[in-house]
This record gives sequence, structure tokens and C-alpha cells, in this order.
Amino acid sequence: MVMNRVVVTGGAGYIGSHTLMELLALDHEVCVLDSFANSSPKALVRVSKLAGRKFAVESADIRDEQALYRIFNAFKPDAVIHFAGLKAVAEGETKPVDYYDVNVAGTLNLLKAMTASNCSRIIFSSSATVYGDPDYLPLDETHPCRPASVYGRSKYFAEQVLFDWARATPRRNAIVLRYFNPVGAHESGEIGEDPQDIPNNLMPFIAQVASGLRQQLAIYGDDYETRDGTGLRDYIHVSDLARAHVAALDYASRGQVGADVFNLGSGNGATVREMLAAYEVACGRSLPSKVVSRRAGDVAASVADPSKAEKLLDWRTRHTLEEMCSSSWNWQSKNPTGYRAAESLDVSPKAHDAV
Repeated sequence: MVMNRVVVTGGAGYIGSHTLMELLALDHEVCVLDSFANSSPKALVRVSKLAGRKFAVESADIRDEQALYRIFNAFKPDAVIHFAGLKAVAEGETKPVDYYDVNVAGTLNLLKAMTASNCSRIIFSSSATVYGDPDYLPLDETHPCRPASVYGRSKYFAEQVLFDWARATPRRNAIVLRYFNPVGAHESGEIGEDPQDIPNNLMPFIAQVASGLRQQLAIYGDDYETRDGTGLRDYIHVSDLARAHVAALDYASRGQVGADVFNLGSGNGATVREMLAAYEVACGRSLPSKVVSRRAGDVAASVADPSKAEKLLDWRTRHTLEEMCSSSWNWQSKNPTGYRAAESLDVSPKAHDAV
């Protein structure tokens, strides 16, 4: 394992904070860069306490080019793990300029700062949404990319920028990690997913139903060609995902790999009803749900082929669906309103991205 000085953009966020735990456990030197627009500094306080280590924190937006130059010039990183970005699919359709500004232009600014400070390695937080409607399952890295949303396109365009940047100079490495569906929380229950508004994904919405913050789960369609008619997705525990970032960093640090892409998932899938049933076991009670109409753009199933990551990164998932749900409930029951005061949470009954 090569020790690195690592800038972690969006390090206070859900996946960033869990990856930070893994980096600190392996004695990497870390500087967290976060605007805290969709995250809380409290997450970093908890990470520091859990890890028993201090680390640098910079409050900055990746769209602030001068701030990036200042931070990179002072810290002089060997590598960057890039989480910072906007990620709500529905919001992206109403705020496309914001999504391209943050996810694409912000990434360009980051690469400029890296180039100026001779930092040549980046691990990028991407998404399986770049594939769009699947031609076949499980999805491997050679599947055509046809993103069907502004969010997916912003991730896809950022990937292309990274690939071109890496290819322009032989010693640069850009590793793109395409996530499937990160869920769960750290085993301590001290850090976890903390949606700032209406949850965008299935598990955090179920968690808020379980803790009484929401009335019921809306299941968008039960007539898909899956085991029980509800949408099927590949879920990955956030701690497994965090380990994948460290494995990718080590892979990039060992030699010249140029630009490469890896799917991160379990290779298996769970339906909405299966996830709901597993969460009911975790929290010890039945949870209310209601079947409503399908949403435009939803696909029946999406499952990863993680064999490339298993082979080249020596990485594979360890946590079961039951462990994903129990860790989520441990976090949710200890922190029903996340890192915020209870009165600040929006609990109005709005639509959400349940599948």
C-alpha cells in the first residue's frame, strides 16, 4: 500500500465521510474540501473522533478556481478522490445549468488545480446512470452509455473530460468508479446518509418511514418483469464502496494505468418489496406502503457485473442486504434527523425517487 496525500472533495458527504474513515485507517494524509451545501461539518467531527485522527478541512466550492489553486498549492496532494457534485435526478431536470456548472465545470476547475500542482491521479465518483436503459444484464463496462437524464449526462461528460485529461500526458491516471446503489451506514451508527430534503433513493426513504418521519413508502409500479413486479436494483453497502475507492487509489498509485472505468456493485439485485421486507426485519415492525403509477424513465432492473473490479482492484462486496438494512436502521434510530435539529427537517409528503 502506497501512502498518499489525498484531497477528498465532498469529503463530508455520505460516501465521502465513509471513504475518509478508510483512508485514515490506512494512514493516508487527507485534506477534505467541501462547500457544505449538501453536507454537515458535524460528519467530519464524528469521523475524526471515530478514527482518532485529525485532518485538514477546507470550506470551498469546486467552482471557485482561485480557492482550488490556493488549497492545492498549500497541501500539494499526490491524488484526488472527487465526490463533490449534485446528484438528484429529478432536480437536474429543472436545474440543468447548475448540474453542468457543478459536475462538469467544477471538475474542469479541479483538473486545472491538479495540473498546476503536479497532481496526476484522480479517482472519480460516477454513476451507473451513465448507461441508461440497459441492453443486457448484468451491466459491464463495455455497455453503451446512453444517459437519459441531465444528472446522468453531467456525469458522462465529466468522465469524458477526465479520460481526455489522462490521455494527454502519459503519467496521469484517472479512475472512474460507476456506482450502482450505495446504502447502509458505518457500523458505529455515528455517520450515515443524511438527505437534506426529500430522500432521492429508496433506503433512506424507508428509513424515514421506519422512524416515523414519513407516512408511507410509495412503490412506483408493481407490474415490471421482475420477481415480484417491483423495480430491481443492485445495492452496495457504503463501507464496501468506501473500500473500493481506497483500492482504486492503490491501483492508480502502483503504476501507469491511464484512464480506466470500473462498475461497483454486488452483482445481485433486490426488488423494492424485498428491500422493504428486509428493512421491516431490521426495525422490527411492518411499514406502510402504497403502490402508485410507474414513473417515466424507470427501468425494470439494473445489476452490475463487478468482475473487472474484482480482478484488477482485488475488491468485492462483503455485506449482505440484511446487513445493509440493519446498519441503516442503527444510524437512523440513533440520528432520526441526521446531523440536524428535528425542527429543520422537511417531512411534507412529496414524491421521491423510490427505485
